[in-house]
Amino acid sequence: MHLHTEWVDEARTPLLPNVEGKRQHLRYFTLDEQSLLIKTGIALLLAAGASPVNAFRAGSFGFNRDTLRALAANGIAFDSSYNATHFGLDSGVLPGVPVLAPIECEGVHEYPMTVFKDGLRRLRHAQITACSFSEFEGLLWHALEAGRQSFVLLSHNFEMLNQAKDRPDRVAIRRFEKLCKFLDRNRDCFSVRGFHGLPPQVSPEQPEPLSSPSWRTAIRLLEQIYRRVYQ
Repeated sequence: MHLHTEWVDEARTPLLPNVEGKRQHLRYFTLDEQSLLIKTGIALLLAAGASPVNAFRAGSFGFNRDTLRALAANGIAFDSSYNATHFGLDSGVLPGVPVLAPIECEGVHEYPMTVFKDGLRRLRHAQITACSFSEFEGLLWHALEAGRQSFVLLSHNFEMLNQAKDRPDRVAIRRFEKLCKFLDRNRDCFSVRGFHGLPPQVSPEQPEPLSSPSWRTAIRLLEQIYRRVYQ
């Protein structure tokens, strides 16, 4: 089983002027415009000394099917922009079907964000600041037992700071440390990796969302209250 952890800034998509004002999300640009933006981004990364790029995620998950076409045109093999809790369902990718497992679309392998139903039966995506360690632990075992081949987890470099960005977020740091220790202890079950050299695996059908019990959700809610009040 592969767990891919994204370390990507939630940077806004570059904005271009048009007659209707500025467009925030990549999905609001035409196919040609998206292709140009992606091509320019790749060139800037390479000029800055980055390794060759083979994976992408649209800022704020604001992508559509044209984004995948633009990625394919620029030689990007993997994408993780699909989030069933945010823009995914109206992206044009598998209309009417929530994408919860890897698929191939427009020549790109889509590895969607892992989402789950919490104890309140709400759909939530797996992110360091959005889930307790207890939820991560339960979801990873659930995914393994269900035969899932991937678990895509989101994080950002600034998530280890409080909302004011003036001191460490101790709750987020503890979650991250516990998650790393858990994955280290269970290397025989979980392989943590990125997309370079990843043999793509396509799911023949889309599964139901993972689920988490109420008591794990309660732990997260208590942690979130503490984060807002005391940090």
